[in-house]
Amino acid sequence: MKKWYMLTLIGRDKSGIVAKVTQTLYQHNCNLGEASMLRLGGNFTIMLMVETSRSSEELYTFIFPFAKKNNFQLHVDPIEGRLHRHKESEVHISVHGADRAGIVAQVTTSLMKAGLNILNLRSDVAGTEDAPIYIMTFSGQAEKGVEALESAVSELLKDNIEIQLQTEDTLFG
Repeated sequence: MKKWYMLTLIGRDKSGIVAKVTQTLYQHNCNLGEASMLRLGGNFTIMLMVETSRSSEELYTFIFPFAKKNNFQLHVDPIEGRLHRHKESEVHISVHGADRAGIVAQVTTSLMKAGLNILNLRSDVAGTEDAPIYIMTFSGQAEKGVEALESAVSELLKDNIEIQLQTEDTLFG
């Protein structure tokens, strides 16, 4: 019987990581599901849904040589696979503000209280060393309606946080 696992690798970024990991999985008859792969601060991380009839220990064993050779942290966790049943984003939000401790917590807490269910979040730091700017972009669902989010955005604007809210049509076909 096939089972789903979340394979996570984290380490220094270098060329060829995705090809080597996916080739190894293919050679061991694994089916790949949804994935998230990105570079953060010179590091590369992969979160990859893997379906296989093998145990988590076997999956770990055939990925471990790559992880060890490249100084990657490796995790294999059993999950419930739910392909093609994910939620679609209704809103996209862009945030720019002076980089300071607590800006992410302030923005996400305010929007969560207004009904935002965050599905994806990406952040970066720009500006200069003397005047860093924290940038966030995220998407999600407006569980209490867009109006509630617009009200929260208005309050955040008062704290010198530049924020834009855009709605997205999620009707397909």
